[in-house]
Amino acid sequence: MVAITVILAAVIGGFVLGLGDSLESAPQAQISIDAEAGNAGSIVVSHDGGDALTATDILIKTDAGDSVDLEVPYAEDELSVGQSATISVSEDADLVVTIIHEPSESVIAEATVDTSP
Repeated sequence: MVAITVILAAVIGGFVLGLGDSLESAPQAQISIDAEAGNAGSIVVSHDGGDALTATDILIKTDAGDSVDLEVPYAEDELSVGQSATISVSEDADLVVTIIHEPSESVIAEATVDTSP
């Protein structure tokens, strides 16, 4: 009983002192992930609504082992509503593409995309 009380006190104390809030909250965004028409191995990431995504906070992974940083062609280094960015992947096949917000370690979007010609 004493051990359980000590553990509970430590956990509650950690949250009260802010130690449990080390992760940033994930942005809320509607993201479309599609193959680029006529360009095998290219994926288009489109922002359809919600919070802007800071490019340096986003990592894009595929089940083929690709790990790509989001690079946006805009001066503000953000992907905002109505904007899109194209990324290249190593395989031309059906890929599961996952977009991750690194500071919060949260999945923003995930889709299966056919990148074959």
